[in-house]
Amino acid sequence: MNFQTLTGDSKLFKFLLSMKRSASKEHYLLPVKTIVVVTVILSVIVFLTTSAFKENNSAGDVVGYKIFSTDSTESVRAFLQVYKVLMSPRCMNCHPAGEQPLQGDDSHVHTALAQRGKDGKGLYAGKCSNCHQPENTPGLHTPPGNPKWSMPPADMKMVFQGRTARQLALQIMDYNKNGHKNKKQLLEHARDTLVKAAWNMGEGRTPPPLNYDAFLKVWDTWIQQGGYAPK
Repeated sequence: MNFQTLTGDSKLFKFLLSMKRSASKEHYLLPVKTIVVVTVILSVIVFLTTSAFKENNSAGDVVGYKIFSTDSTESVRAFLQVYKVLMSPRCMNCHPAGEQPLQGDDSHVHTALAQRGKDGKGLYAGKCSNCHQPENTPGLHTPPGNPKWSMPPADMKMVFQGRTARQLALQIMDYNKNGHKNKKQLLEHARDTLVKAAWNMGEGRTPPPLNYDAFLKVWDTWIQQGGYAPK
């Protein structure tokens, strides 16, 4: 006795047989659909993670940038030269440990008793721009100028004063302590006009120990080779 005999109807037999085949197909198709969905989800996760990593670590299209294999020895050697510049009065005076900027080659507290303020541009009527004009004021030891003249803001002080080479390197490479800059933005930062102002210090002041082009070279090398910190 066969299945058709039991049903007693050829049309019914064909219908039930088609249902059986459909059920069999569905049985095999379900795992395939599941695999496809899981694969798509995992692909999206990988794409988003990779994109975020590239955003925070990309060097981007900064002029002169090249991709290197990281070299911790060369990177550290370059930063030790960078460190000399950052610890010079031309840089450190606006990156003090306290709330007042420093002044002069001996890095004494600013004689006008200026204060950082919330945005780094001074407090109340004592704004940096009151004395620091867009250009240097002519004369010996007169206020140097730049349209962006300021200290780092109160919520991101970026202290240089008192930092060891290792501490400062780690701080600069820390996205949460460097003004939220990725590697591309750090490379660009060295080309900012306010950074360049360190080499346009006005009469009677000692320039940084490296010229600007030499500083750019070691700054770029340090970051491009991995941004390693000295031990």
